[in-house]
Amino acid sequence: MIRSLRTLLASAPLLGASLFLPSLAHASDSLGDALARLAPAADPKVISLAVEAAECAQTQSGQPSNRLAVIDYSKPSSQPRLWVFDTVNRKLLFQELVAHGKNSGDANATRFSNAPESLASSIGLFRTSDTYNGKNGYSLRMNGLEPGVNDQALARAIVIHGAAYVNDAMAKVAGRIGRSWGCPAVRTAIAHKLIDALKGGQMVFSYYPDKKWLASSNYLKCSTGQLAKAEANTVARAGG
Repeated sequence: MIRSLRTLLASAPLLGASLFLPSLAHASDSLGDALARLAPAADPKVISLAVEAAECAQTQSGQPSNRLAVIDYSKPSSQPRLWVFDTVNRKLLFQELVAHGKNSGDANATRFSNAPESLASSIGLFRTSDTYNGKNGYSLRMNGLEPGVNDQALARAIVIHGAAYVNDAMAKVAGRIGRSWGCPAVRTAIAHKLIDALKGGQMVFSYYPDKKWLASSNYLKCSTGQLAKAEANTVARAGG
């Protein structure tokens, strides 16, 4: 589980007075650096942003998670650009190819949408939900947490599923893998295990260097004050 502010405060007396109020940046950088070392092909700045966003969401909601998936859509689809981490044991569970929507681009995704029937991928922070068996087989629903950015994910059926068009052979021959209708589709061989690792309230962070989103996302500008307020609300709801 990515440690909440409450957990950090509870452990602070054992760490010494100088560490009593560690900053969010320090906590994020510590885990971010550890995860980045596990995935040297990933951009460490993207991993750090993913950790920051996930910690912020968990503190605000009081709902913990122990898995974090990071998708870097700034990389071409012919390269692995999906990483799934166990944030408790600090392990890399998956490093995979992942598809983007057909209207997001060809080999590279450059356009993103929250609109129904756009056939484009969405960026931002998601929390996973339940699984089901549909036309694409075993699939994982996701809740988009960012209004106007990805909050139509459930209505659009933006889910993680396996797809035959996600494969290394196609990437080598065509210079890209196949494209979805907006879903982050993965190889069929690993889809079931990957979905099981992420189901039930885990975090998924889909990145692209979109200036407007980076500047406006509430999950990428979590202040200490916001965290303290959220923590106080969590304690109040729990009865102290």
